[in-house]
Amino acid sequence: MGSVTSVWSSPERPAYPHQALAVVLQVRAGRLHGMLWRRAKDPFAGTWALPGGPLLPEETLGASVGRQLASKVEVAQLAHLEQLETRSDPHRDPRARTVATAYLGLIPGDLDPVLPDDTAWHPVNALPETAFDHGSIVASALERLRAKLSYTNVAFALAPPVFSIAELREIYVAALGYEVTATNLQRVLLRRGVLEPTGEMAAPGRAGGRPAALYRFVTTTLEVTDPFAVLKPPVAR
Repeated sequence: MGSVTSVWSSPERPAYPHQALAVVLQVRAGRLHGMLWRRAKDPFAGTWALPGGPLLPEETLGASVGRQLASKVEVAQLAHLEQLETRSDPHRDPRARTVATAYLGLIPGDLDPVLPDDTAWHPVNALPETAFDHGSIVASALERLRAKLSYTNVAFALAPPVFSIAELREIYVAALGYEVTATNLQRVLLRRGVLEPTGEMAAPGRAGGRPAALYRFVTTTLEVTDPFAVLKPPVAR
């Protein structure tokens, strides 16, 4: 009986380069920003791209994205990192077919990472010209983040350790892209057991008035808090 060649070891089976990419988001000055670096070489020289690069032969995707990010930002500053999606369009890279797996990373707003000269923050609603399909990948990351803000506690990864409800509302508004009220946000998050009061008060502002109570997230580990919840934009009238 002749030997059978497995399809997995067939010399005709194509092998494609694989990249790990990262969409790193942070709320800065009241707006949600994404981290991009300017390409110096073709293709797409001069345009902006997501941090990332080739997957090495003995490397996992998670290790690869960590290595790629380490050249742009301190990985320890990411409060959350999760796999987002894989892109396999044969024509996404004009040089040759390349598969890319993207990750979503979040950095709390109280941090100010030191970035290399070729890297900068850009508002996600006003991105510059991007390379490959990276603008579309950012859009996918936004969709994922906005969905998870409805049914998980993922906002802990965008918020400082301690905050007022007004400050937390600004983070939600920046990430969601539409208005939410502080009263409703406080009611929903407290009912779900996501927040807890610290027992402390914020320092009074210049205008004086009653100091705001300070809160923190109960846990900084991602949890599903309401699997059927949906945060919807206000109805236009």
